[in-house]
Amino acid sequence: MNQLEGKVALVTGGAQGLGEATARLFAKEGATVILADLNEARCEEIATEIRDSGGQAVARRLDVTSESDWIELIAFAEATFGRLNVLVNNAGVSTAVSIEDMTFEKWRFIQSINLDGVFLGCRSAIRLMKQTGGSIVNLSSIWGLVGAAGMGAYCASKAGVVVLTKAIAIECGKAGYGIRANTIHPGFMETPMLWNFLDNSGDPEGNRKVSVDLHPIGHLGQPEDIAQGALYLASDASKFVTGAELKIDGGYTAW
Repeated sequence: MNQLEGKVALVTGGAQGLGEATARLFAKEGATVILADLNEARCEEIATEIRDSGGQAVARRLDVTSESDWIELIAFAEATFGRLNVLVNNAGVSTAVSIEDMTFEKWRFIQSINLDGVFLGCRSAIRLMKQTGGSIVNLSSIWGLVGAAGMGAYCASKAGVVVLTKAIAIECGKAGYGIRANTIHPGFMETPMLWNFLDNSGDPEGNRKVSVDLHPIGHLGQPEDIAQGALYLASDASKFVTGAELKIDGGYTAW
């Protein structure tokens, strides 16, 4: 349907999971996609596959915690494409550690990627995006809306993304930039992050069933489910949507 025809979109964490699915769908819908990740080699493989299928994509290395990396990446977008219309801040990390056992070093590591990285990305992108207007899609989580035992650091980082995004939506709206900003809140998705979490849980199969049972819909989500939500928020179909929370969680937060 070419819902993103003529748009340039940057997707972080593009080497796997939700980021990869989003980048592939955006390209299919007509966007020129910049896949950014520490794993630049994998991003290049995906970008090549997109180009071989008739789409437009490039790969760039990005450490989302690096201010200089963000400055260089946005400068690349401007020099190469002349604009940036969509930013999807998808890169993130997760770990299960109780508050009592959480080291400050680990706490800061989680915040630096999940929250600081979103701040740096939004700040850098807005400076270019305000020339044309656009859409910022920040990946939060169901655990940015509700708490979970052993996930305090992750919950805090993802909750911070929610209110930061609302502040950005208001600020950009009042400034007349034509930039919308929204969050997506995935439930448990079938991604490498979830498999890693379950593999380290001590009872992967048992905890998989527990994870499924947390969702009234009766199954886990697929990366494509989140990609479709990101497509809606990135496209002009959501032109009156800003500062909103899109829950794609199989009913997790409806209990």
